[in-house]
Amino acid sequence: MSGQQVDLLVSGMTCASCATRIEKKLNRMAGVEATVNFATEKARIFVPEGTTVADAIATIEATGYSAKLPRPVEQKEPDADEAEAPDPELQSLRNRLIISTILAVPVIVLSAIPPLQFINWQWFALMLAAPIAVWGAWLFHRAAWINIRHGATTMDTLISVGVLAAFGWSLYALFFGTAGDPGMTMGFEFTARPKGGAADIYLEVAAAVTVFLLAGRYFEAKAKRSSGAALKALLELGAKEATVMRDGEEVRIPTASLELGDLIIVRPGEKIATDGEVVEGNSAVDASMLTGEAVPVEVGPGDAVVGATLNAGGRLVVRATRIGADTELAQIGRLVEQAQTGKADVQRLADRVSSVFVPIVFALALGTLVVWLLLGVGPELAFTAAVATLIIACPCALGLATPTALLVGTGRGAQLGILIKGPQVLESTRRVDTIVLDKTGTVTTGRMTLAAVFPATGVDEAQLLRLTGSAEDGSEHPIAAAIVAGAKAQVGALPAAESFTSEQGFGVQALVEGHLVLVGRPRWLAEQWSIELPAELRTALDASEAQGRTAVAVAWDGQARGILAVSDVVKPTSRAAVAEFLRLGLRPILLTGDNEIVARAVGSEVGITEVIAGVLPAEKADVILALQKEGRVVAMVGDGVNDAVALASADLGIAMGTGTDVAIEAGDLTLVRADLIAAADAIRLSRRTLTTIKANLFWAFAYNVAAIPLAMSGLLNPLIAGGAMALSSVFVVTNSLRLRGFRGLKVATTLVEAGRTGAVADHRGSDARRSLS
Repeated sequence: MSGQQVDLLVSGMTCASCATRIEKKLNRMAGVEATVNFATEKARIFVPEGTTVADAIATIEATGYSAKLPRPVEQKEPDADEAEAPDPELQSLRNRLIISTILAVPVIVLSAIPPLQFINWQWFALMLAAPIAVWGAWLFHRAAWINIRHGATTMDTLISVGVLAAFGWSLYALFFGTAGDPGMTMGFEFTARPKGGAADIYLEVAAAVTVFLLAGRYFEAKAKRSSGAALKALLELGAKEATVMRDGEEVRIPTASLELGDLIIVRPGEKIATDGEVVEGNSAVDASMLTGEAVPVEVGPGDAVVGATLNAGGRLVVRATRIGADTELAQIGRLVEQAQTGKADVQRLADRVSSVFVPIVFALALGTLVVWLLLGVGPELAFTAAVATLIIACPCALGLATPTALLVGTGRGAQLGILIKGPQVLESTRRVDTIVLDKTGTVTTGRMTLAAVFPATGVDEAQLLRLTGSAEDGSEHPIAAAIVAGAKAQVGALPAAESFTSEQGFGVQALVEGHLVLVGRPRWLAEQWSIELPAELRTALDASEAQGRTAVAVAWDGQARGILAVSDVVKPTSRAAVAEFLRLGLRPILLTGDNEIVARAVGSEVGITEVIAGVLPAEKADVILALQKEGRVVAMVGDGVNDAVALASADLGIAMGTGTDVAIEAGDLTLVRADLIAAADAIRLSRRTLTTIKANLFWAFAYNVAAIPLAMSGLLNPLIAGGAMALSSVFVVTNSLRLRGFRGLKVATTLVEAGRTGAVADHRGSDARRSLS
């Protein structure tokens, strides 16, 4: 079915029941599929052809709420005044809470302490309590009325009825009973009071319950905004202004005015304004605020850079290649928003429970009233127990249990460079028991690097590197590029070569410093140049190939002078990541199209014993399916086009953000930084978030299961019930906010990442020490 998917900002929701009602109304529209999230106050709607977004908005408004389209990402750059302005809704709620509290304190004190009850104190208490019960609780009354008009009940209905019942009974007792007589006294009790006649008032209940619930609603709203702060901070990471070259002059412009192809001047200490390519200058770029990677990355002409990262070194000139909503920062923001708007299965269950809970509570409260009256204990106890049941049973905590944890967890993940595409991913991480790792670009750097140098006896290593690097400088082969980069890192500038020629697939020859230098396959040297390797170099050659490295022989002036070995080196943190997978109870498998010798060498280096090599790209998905048929729940980590099908086939696909777009699209989790340790962090964070959700749900359910019978049996004063209900919601939100303290694994290593420095790296001792921060 063709159509479009849109996100709408929904206002007016006060509980999970509101979100459920809107969702049901939208899903009744022909062809419409909708998910409404109370915590994020957003609705994700698929609108088919023939239906417009305006129709969906009209349906939401007809349900008693309001909705609008959010501003595009590129417009989410508030000015200083807007950024510092307080939230008007939160400010209004705060003012309502403060005034209600000031008025409620004397009412509660007078009602609870008989010695302070002066003549006609009850009428003074009525004067103070009336504004609280009417104006202070107005947001509950208003929401309840709107829902009643639409034939529905929500948690606000319970609160409104409870407060109005306590206030109404008090008015009845004051004007028609004996409670208004001079000299009337009363005291505070934790349980209901079995007395006869209309001699007691419940003004303190109406006032205190309103204050408690306003406080709960205020702290809940404040915490919800805090839980979404990670995404807001992420979207505001970008630079607000950029210096560009226009007509040969440097001009300062807002980043919103950037155009593709603009040349941006980035000085040391400035943020890179948008995604682009370095055309001039060399520097180190700090991407920690975006990827969580602490070590700056060396960049130079031709290297890609990402907007919002910090230029920590020299002056750069960057050509803009992506702007606005197409930048990596904007794409990350969209992924996080999508994850936060969705719903996990456990949340759907909680929403269904909340939607039917309110009518059940009304039935229980009415039943409580009738039973106590039939038992003949008096209307006060019956009424008090019924009101306490209404107030204590509000399942606000149940509705907040899942979305707040999801909101905080996905936001924290974004700060660590971990993008969780949807809440259903959390369910998958709990069940995963096998993790399949692609080799090239995932476990290894994906770039050839000079790994070892073996000079012949009597040959100076620096001379070997200098002459070989110069001879290879004219070649475009990846092996040659690795040798040249390694030689420059070791000996500095290389002399110019003359008479360079290349024999495709065999080797190169060049005249360097008066020597005819030959670099290539040992067989080529033997067959075409009659140069045989001495025993020591033959041993070095065999040892390098046994380790999965590619070795080339070097000769000049008719004699073999050395062996140079290059390899796709293992990333510094891969071994520590594999160790963490094992600690998490996962079975690691290395999957690669490389030959068995290379794959086994890499597997041995990182601690993986199970290696599947020589697999064609189309066969990778077959390996995943075979593991699943064995009963395994499989996660797959990859970065290339050839990994896309396997990522989609796996129960949990983890894509490296530095990989291809198709791989990222196929994955369930995206790692912004090309670091396998981030995959372990992603699984840990997902499991921690799911654990938090379950803890929230347990306490929310346990609270209602334990508290409702106490209220029905008359063992709870409505005042205590109101405070307990408010605290339950605050507890759930606070517990979710603990996820903001989640820390990623920090790996201490002495290895140098070859892609950053080009240095020669011998990774035979690549054990990495890991510590939890």
